[in-house]
Amino acid sequence: MFLSVFDMFKVGIGPSSSHTMGPMVAAARFLDKMRASPFHYAGLRGSLHGSLAFTGVGHATDRATILGLAGFLPDTYDHDRAEATLEEIRDSHTVTPPGLPALKFHPKEDLIFDFGPNLPGHANGMILMATDAQGDVILQETYYSIGGGFVLTDAELAAGKATDDGTPIPYPFKSAAEMLEMAERSGKSIAQMKRANEVARGGPENLRSGVARIWQVMNDCIERGLNAEGILPGGLKVKRRAKGIRDALVAERGTNLTAPHKINDWMSAYAMAVNEENAAGGQVVTAPTNGAAGVVPAVIKYWLEHVPGAHENQIEEFLLTAAAIGGLVKYNASISGAEAGCQAEVGSAAAMGAAGLAAVLGGTPAQIENAAEIALEHHLGMTCDPVRGLVQVPCIERNGLGAIKAVSAASLALRGDGTHLVPLDACIETMRQTGLDMSEKYKETSLGGLAVNIPNC
Repeated sequence: MFLSVFDMFKVGIGPSSSHTMGPMVAAARFLDKMRASPFHYAGLRGSLHGSLAFTGVGHATDRATILGLAGFLPDTYDHDRAEATLEEIRDSHTVTPPGLPALKFHPKEDLIFDFGPNLPGHANGMILMATDAQGDVILQETYYSIGGGFVLTDAELAAGKATDDGTPIPYPFKSAAEMLEMAERSGKSIAQMKRANEVARGGPENLRSGVARIWQVMNDCIERGLNAEGILPGGLKVKRRAKGIRDALVAERGTNLTAPHKINDWMSAYAMAVNEENAAGGQVVTAPTNGAAGVVPAVIKYWLEHVPGAHENQIEEFLLTAAAIGGLVKYNASISGAEAGCQAEVGSAAAMGAAGLAAVLGGTPAQIENAAEIALEHHLGMTCDPVRGLVQVPCIERNGLGAIKAVSAASLALRGDGTHLVPLDACIETMRQTGLDMSEKYKETSLGGLAVNIPNC
């Protein structure tokens, strides 16, 4: 099993990795399929199903799908060009993707929100179709956005967990138990094993430059969020708060009345800054998803700004360790809120953040595994119930609390020797089972929980 650090941490756009980035990636894949076929196309149609339908408007799924069909990709997204393209499509009822002819596409008529039963493979399903001059469908594909920007076709999903056909890696582990056994046998840390795997696939320079870009985008996102004010889009009139919290904390520096617990406010400000940017459709990094994108950057920022001895040259160690844990969660359970609730998003992010922090603070592999388990265990059962389908309430504050839990979990684990009762593998399996048992109304459909118990207009 190999999931790259660049699979877990992808540069993209808000507000959702599964509902925004995923559909855009699916549309891009469909365009590639069209380019590779011999047919002559005249139009496009599509339908959104399950959670993509129920919370698609709030998550900008329709917008992302349309832009994807016009040739946009999350990692090279240009906001101004996207706005101009959307206006052109609305006026002309035509999309002109690179390498294909102008294609008839009326956004209000040709992209359907289907609120019927889910497609059989996953809660986040969509069908894309290409038509001939008579309007008959001559090419069709079903895609599932399975969380974190990952997209599978119907056939790929049905085939089960994908086999790894790439270059052999020196430390292949698919469970925490295997990871710890390899670490003990080799004498290497989790980050060192993960680094060796990454270098075997992409080379050292690709790893170095790629990780540097990930942190740069994360940090830039924090800084934008800490300096932005105003009301977030979507109609809930949620006010940006990160800047106000940061400004108040700065004003209190140097006084004798600052309580130690206010460090939690710094962590919340960092995380909320990211998720306010995400809610506004800004550039973020999946960590492992957009809805949970604030946790890992906030923990790194807390460590760099507030922990003596922290240095940026250890960020690679942090992110590699975090990615190793995130890969285990994704492979053995889920990182999708539509599949397993917010335990799969913020819970996974907290586990990744706790593991990364424990690593750079000198933790052993056993202590790192313990930190991840503590953080995930205390998110078990958390529902995904975004008000009005927007990644704002309770999502933004939830990232702040996830970062605080991550730091607490790492600190608690480092106070022990790594031995503990509940293995991380058991915790991940419990999260998977809990997700299966969880009612659909608590899995990113906005049909239960806070989404229906507070005014949302």
